[in-house]
Amino acid sequence: MKLLTRYIFVVLSLMITQAVKSQNQKKNTLTNYVNPFIGTAPLTDPKILGYELPEGWRSWAGLCFPGSSLPNAMVQLSPITEYGSGAGYEYEDDVILGFAHTNKGHWNLCNVPVLPMSKPGTHFGSKFSHQKESASPGFYQVYLSDYQVNVNLTSTLRCGFHQYEFKDNQDRQVLFDLAKANSRVSDWNISQDGDYAVKGFQNGENVYFYAVSNTKIDRLEKKEEGKNSGYAILHLSDGQTRPVELKIGLSFVSVENARENLESEIGSKTFTQVKAAAATQWEKLLSAIQVKGGTSKQKVMLYSSLYRSFLWPALRSDVNGQFKDAKGQVTKSDFRYYTEPSLWDTYRNKDVLLGLITPDVTLDVIKSMIDVGQKRGFMPTFFHGDHGTSSVAGAYLRGIDQFDIKAAYQIFLKNANVEGGARPFIKEYIEKGYISDPDIKNPHVETKAKAGVSKTLEYAYDDYSLAQIAKKLGDSSNYRSLMARSGNYKNMFDPGTRFMRGRLENGNWIKPFNPQYPYYEYMYREANAWQVSFYAPHDMPGLIRLYGGAAGFESKLDSLFTLPWNPKYIARNVETMIGQYCQGNQPDHEAPFAYTFIGKPEKSQKIIDKILNELYGIGKEGLALSGMDDAGEMSSWYVFSALGIYPFSATDPNYIVTVPLFDEIKWKTSSGKLLIIKKPFIGRKLTAIKVNGKKIPGYFISHDVFRNGGTVEMVTE
Repeated sequence: MKLLTRYIFVVLSLMITQAVKSQNQKKNTLTNYVNPFIGTAPLTDPKILGYELPEGWRSWAGLCFPGSSLPNAMVQLSPITEYGSGAGYEYEDDVILGFAHTNKGHWNLCNVPVLPMSKPGTHFGSKFSHQKESASPGFYQVYLSDYQVNVNLTSTLRCGFHQYEFKDNQDRQVLFDLAKANSRVSDWNISQDGDYAVKGFQNGENVYFYAVSNTKIDRLEKKEEGKNSGYAILHLSDGQTRPVELKIGLSFVSVENARENLESEIGSKTFTQVKAAAATQWEKLLSAIQVKGGTSKQKVMLYSSLYRSFLWPALRSDVNGQFKDAKGQVTKSDFRYYTEPSLWDTYRNKDVLLGLITPDVTLDVIKSMIDVGQKRGFMPTFFHGDHGTSSVAGAYLRGIDQFDIKAAYQIFLKNANVEGGARPFIKEYIEKGYISDPDIKNPHVETKAKAGVSKTLEYAYDDYSLAQIAKKLGDSSNYRSLMARSGNYKNMFDPGTRFMRGRLENGNWIKPFNPQYPYYEYMYREANAWQVSFYAPHDMPGLIRLYGGAAGFESKLDSLFTLPWNPKYIARNVETMIGQYCQGNQPDHEAPFAYTFIGKPEKSQKIIDKILNELYGIGKEGLALSGMDDAGEMSSWYVFSALGIYPFSATDPNYIVTVPLFDEIKWKTSSGKLLIIKKPFIGRKLTAIKVNGKKIPGYFISHDVFRNGGTVEMVTE
């Protein structure tokens, strides 16, 4: 009896210990630090924005979505509170219009919106409150008070899984609001496929879907199918007490592929199983970076930023490998096909981070870009510049080289030399060494022209990036030519004003000239002269010489961060100011690091710390960002800067070193090595850098620390 009692005691003790251990593990999961609502709230403080918001304006801060997605997935299943509003969800709203299946936070997508309803009135949508709303990686929940239904959402790579708990099991309906999306819709269709499924199509992004319900569909009601208005409603049978579940597969190829995606990825899996698998996948990704020290908020910001960095680009190939190529043809290849990256912004840091943590995704993104380039004749770009060169060159030089670099190189050469393709005004750039702007009288913020200064500076960096591929491939002729062109940024520098300044076609400087005035596309792209005048990441010594040396450069840089912003200069995409510096938009995101090039890293650190601690997770709810996240660029800036290494020139396989927010960082590299970053002292002034115990000169560390692993120690005081 004593032995039996002892045995029972031991078993119970083990069970309790395991339960406590399991609970502690749950509490300590990195996904618990992720707050998907960060970036959904508005930024309204004029002291941060730099100006008073005009009536009716919402700043372009954040534009993030809080819904369910896996890393770089086809499906992003998220609530919609307002169409045409970036991510479709704005935290200050109190009505949900539907749950859409694609998202980027960029005024497009938001496809196939679905909404559970009970006895709807004259409009579709329900009130909700944040007190009855929650989210975590791979999961979103909200209570729709008007319809008295609790909504749970989770997702796989290509499918959304809806679970609806209706209070009343009578008159349950599901709206397919297929005339609506952030992309323009002019055609849509839906039809019933047996008692439990529907299938259909929505153009704009040309999305196909196949949806299966666990509850019988009594009838399908359609209004104005095939037009840019109308809707469809599934009327479900009455009586069942279990939650209504709707599993929806997406495809950009066909309904048949959407059905195959659904059967392959969800099939008979339960909601709980799919949700758990999503959380596990995110936990695996986030655990590549583990930190000690720092505040709770800093950990939340780090892992929330890391999470947002991996939501785009998005998968576009189906489980059978098929995708629609750049010519709209259905094809199949040996790689996963992805959307084009948001290159104007993400080349700076996000594309590097993607390659460091998920090089297999980066490899397939590059292969997808090459496929687009071969089909269209030019390598894809995004919005401005030709920064695919930097992203591909940077990946290649960091060891992601299992693709046809020669094929990519030939298309990039065409980008860099042929008019009418990826680089507007390239003929003028080659002939003159700069791109001019017209003589416009009384230009204003929204004036559209050639953005000649920004284009010249960015093309010069793109030339440098392409030159590095030429060098690697042994093409010495193009290497010399491109390196010479990479100095073209100097042609925009006006020594009289000490700014990068617009020029007329005859070479004269544009007059009048106000370096503080921001333009959308005149001389500068979403910036003013201050914000672009420190951009030459490939040639900082050359840039410093333009300012007369270290002293002149330091003086000018001091003014960038201290000259007050004129609150009368209102441009919604130029916001969140430190002096003239704009953290809320990307064109000057390298500037805070620039003091390091004149031996004053402590000045850079002061600015970087202010940005990290005061311009992320702000506003009354602590959910606002200082600017548009732009597919993860703003988030990736935080991740790198918080960890103390930043890809100052993303093309080059090295990183500028600053002081991390955390005492110790363990980074599991993709090669299976372990990189340890240490900050043993509490000071924020960097005095030395040690790699594997050996002090190194300068402020850069090589990508070798990721290839080989090791320890980087920041000595501070």
